[in-house]
Amino acid sequence: MSDSIVAPTEIALRKASRLLELNYGDIRYQLPFELLRVYSPSAEVRGHGPGQEVLQTGKRNVDITAIEPVGPYAIRIVFSDGHDSGIYSWDLLESFCQNQQSMWDAYVKKLQAAGHT
Repeated sequence: MSDSIVAPTEIALRKASRLLELNYGDIRYQLPFELLRVYSPSAEVRGHGPGQEVLQTGKRNVDITAIEPVGPYAIRIVFSDGHDSGIYSWDLLESFCQNQQSMWDAYVKKLQAAGHT
C-alpha cells in the first residue's frame, strides 16, 4: 500500500462475472463479489477483536445490489444476502487489490478446514 490514500477514478459492477472493477488511472483491478463479502470489514464478519472472526460460508453466488459513497474516503456495499454494514475505505480496497490472491487462498483453506467448499 502507498503512503497516500488514493480513491479509484472509476468503480464499475460487472454483474455477469460477479466482479467489482476498480480503476486507478492506468491500473485496473477486479475483485470478486464473494471475496468482498467474506472479508467485509463489518463487526458481523470480523468480530469485535482478534479471534472473534466469523467464517462466512455459502457466499459463492452473492451479488452486489448497491454501492453507496461514505464521505470522500469509502464506500458501503450492499449485498444480495442483506449484508450492508461493511464500510470499505479506499486504503482497505487497495489492500484487497494488492493481496487478493493470498486472501483468497487463506479463505479457501479455512473453508476446507471447516468442511465446506
